[in-house]
Amino acid sequence: MALLAQDSAVPCALVALTVFRAPAWACLICFTSYKERTRICQIFAGIQGPELEKCQEAFSSAFADLADIEINYNERSHLHDAFTQMTHSLQEIAAAQGSFNVAFPDAAEKMRKVIMKLKGGFQDVARRFLCYGCYSKACNFPLDCPVQDLTVTRGQQAKFSCTVNFQLPKEEITYSWKFAGGGLRTQDQSYFRDIPRAQGYLARIRPVQPTHSGTFSCSILHDQRPVARLYFFLNVTSAPPRGEIELQVSFRKVLRWAPKETETLEPWRPSLGELLARPEALTPGNQCLLAALAAVASASATLMVWVFFRWYFKGN
Repeated sequence: MALLAQDSAVPCALVALTVFRAPAWACLICFTSYKERTRICQIFAGIQGPELEKCQEAFSSAFADLADIEINYNERSHLHDAFTQMTHSLQEIAAAQGSFNVAFPDAAEKMRKVIMKLKGGFQDVARRFLCYGCYSKACNFPLDCPVQDLTVTRGQQAKFSCTVNFQLPKEEITYSWKFAGGGLRTQDQSYFRDIPRAQGYLARIRPVQPTHSGTFSCSILHDQRPVARLYFFLNVTSAPPRGEIELQVSFRKVLRWAPKETETLEPWRPSLGELLARPEALTPGNQCLLAALAAVASASATLMVWVFFRWYFKGN
C-alpha cells in the first residue's frame, strides 16, 4: 500500500467541512490532509457506500475533544510529526482488517497524551497555536504597543528599551529598528525606514540632534515572525541660549554663597586665681616660686612700713 504524500491541511479543511460534520476545526484537521483521512476510511470501509460515511463520522467524533487544544507555536512541528505517525499506524491497522470503531478512539487518546506533554513547555510564550481554526495568536497581547513619549534636550542622550511584560522564547528572537523622522508621531509602518546597525533590544542616541525628532519603532521577531512592535516618540528640545545659561550659573553661585563672620584670635590673659585653679599650676617648682614671691612681697611691705615710720618720727 503506497502512502499518500502530505498535503497542506488548512486549504483542505474547507472541503472537510462537507464531510466531517462534527467539530471539524480541530487538531486532526490542522495536521492531517483531507486525502489522508479519506484514504484511511477507504481502507477500513471500502471506496464508497454507507460504511465509508460512518467511518468518516467516527473519525471526526473520536477527535472532537481535541477541537479546542492550544499549544506553544514552536511545538507545532512536533505535533505535526505525531499526527503523521498516527496516520501511518491507522493505515496499517486498516490494512490488517482492524475495526475503525476501536482504532480511532485509541489513536485520539494517544494524541491527547502527546499534546499534554507538549503543553508543558513555556506557558507565557508570546505566540500560541490554536487547533480550533488552525491559526496562531499572540496571547491576547496586541501586536502594536502604545507609543511611549520621550523628551530629551539637544546634545543629551536618548535610550530606548525594546522589552515586553511577557516571557519570550529563549531561542530565535531577533530585533529590528525603524525610524519615522520629521517630528512625526505615528504607528503607520509606511512612514518608517530601517536602521540596519540597530539589532539588539537596547538602542541609544548620543548626542541627540533635532534631526532625531520622530518615532522609533522596534519589532520583536520570533522565527522571523513579528511578536510585538514598540514605538518611542522622541521630542528634541533646544538648549537654552548661552546668556541664559550664564545667568543661571551666576544665580546658583549666589544661592550657594553666604557671608562669613571675621574670625579673630584674642590672646588669653588669665587672672592669678585662674592660673592657680588649673591642675597643672601647683607643681613643686611653681610652689617654690610662689613662696619666694610671697617672701619678697612680705619683705618689701616690711621695708616700706619701716621707711614710713622712720620718716614720720624724724619729722617730729
